[in-house]
Amino acid sequence: MHRREREMRGMFKRGFDNEKYLTTQSQHIRDRIAQFGGKLYLEFGGKLFDDYHASRVLPGFEPDSKLRMLEQLRDKAEIIIAINAGDIEKNKVRGDLGITYDSDVLRLIDQFRGRGLCVGSVVVTRYTGQPAADAFQARLEGLGLKVYRHYPIEGYPHNIARIVSDEGFGRNDFIETAHPLVVVTAPGPGSGKMATCLSQLYHEHKRGVVAGYAKFETFPIWNLPLKHPVNLAYEAATADLDDVNMIDPFHLQAYGETTVNYNRDVEVFPVLAAMFEKITGSCPYQSPTDMGVNMAGSCIFDDGVCQAAANQEIVRRYYDALCDRRQGKGSDSAVYKLELLMQQSGITPDIRPVVERANQLAEATGEPVMAIQLADGSLVDGKTSELMGCSAAALLNALKKLSGAGGHGVHLIAQSAIEPIQTVKVEYLGSANPRLHSDEVLIALASSANAEPKAAKALEQLAALKGCQAHCSVILSPADEGTYKKLGLQLTCEPKYQTNKLYHR
Repeated sequence: MHRREREMRGMFKRGFDNEKYLTTQSQHIRDRIAQFGGKLYLEFGGKLFDDYHASRVLPGFEPDSKLRMLEQLRDKAEIIIAINAGDIEKNKVRGDLGITYDSDVLRLIDQFRGRGLCVGSVVVTRYTGQPAADAFQARLEGLGLKVYRHYPIEGYPHNIARIVSDEGFGRNDFIETAHPLVVVTAPGPGSGKMATCLSQLYHEHKRGVVAGYAKFETFPIWNLPLKHPVNLAYEAATADLDDVNMIDPFHLQAYGETTVNYNRDVEVFPVLAAMFEKITGSCPYQSPTDMGVNMAGSCIFDDGVCQAAANQEIVRRYYDALCDRRQGKGSDSAVYKLELLMQQSGITPDIRPVVERANQLAEATGEPVMAIQLADGSLVDGKTSELMGCSAAALLNALKKLSGAGGHGVHLIAQSAIEPIQTVKVEYLGSANPRLHSDEVLIALASSANAEPKAAKALEQLAALKGCQAHCSVILSPADEGTYKKLGLQLTCEPKYQTNKLYHR
């Protein structure tokens, strides 16, 4: 069987046991709490919910799995959200959501509370009197939230004597907690999660309370091989950072066992161990791997499916990097790193049949083309017309195929229903492009559903688009890209625009 055929066979199948994950992961955390006498600070890396990267590379992993796992521990857990004062001052934005870190703190609180989880407090880290941080703290306190401040420590993280002293951690506010499991999370990296945990250990120890620290990172998966596609996909996801997967040398030395971690945790481990020894007299861990509590690797039941999905993700990230570079948001180095990862994995973009389909038709027609691969492996496409863009046309054709409504000659939406929408767009909303975007076409389809049974049947198939692969021969507008993401399609685009204009939106 050819590599491309194997990749296609792995698509739309499950390879990860989500229910086993919920059970084993929550029990493992309970065991770790017990190991430290009933108090554990758990640094939560990555996304607590909406973890779509994990759901793509581990088919069967639900995006909210980690949050559902915590729900099983809700009687034992509370959450601290850390945010860097400098990120507040700079209005740092989450790239995946397009919102500032301080706004994301409020979003996180709403999400956690909506799931019945206790949000104990917010800690503003690296505080040096930033006015924006003061305003944010006042806003949170006005909403009834407890806010604490942590300060920069001269010589952090290497000056252990100063860090673990009254002039270091001792200057920080002690965060009052009431539960045996304290989850420390943040809007993004660099928020000070680990320092917050260690500061709390210092203060707890001074108060005579035995407490422990552990780390929860989904990736890289410690008990998968270093060059396993799932672990390489994590490197692909962080290609714009300096993160690389590596063998944990401390674990190998201590146990003679090969495990995988990433460079930042390996680099900081000697410092972390020294802090533990300074705070409590000994370090409970022999390696960064020991610190982790991740059980994801034990819940993979079909490795081939996960490998195929991870290879797709690597190619997706490659196209994302190409488009980011074209839009002035990315770098050559990220592209080169992803090219190297594809070479290491032995894959090329042609493992995505939608790439070839879209590009060949675009070349033949001279128009932008979107191709979608459905769950049964079949391909549908759509090209730009006077009425709608290629992404909108492809969506309609995919829904027609899924609902059995017929081929290109069948119209789910009458032209007479589209033209008034175009008039409003151009004459009243100032749009230069009269063509309907994907979201506008779906609204028009919904409006037609009452009078047209085929349109109603097509709408019922929207959920079947989740997990399907899609590729466009040009960079999509944010509106079209957003619609595809909301529907759960895994989208890639060629790094070029439909026009030669300098300004695009």
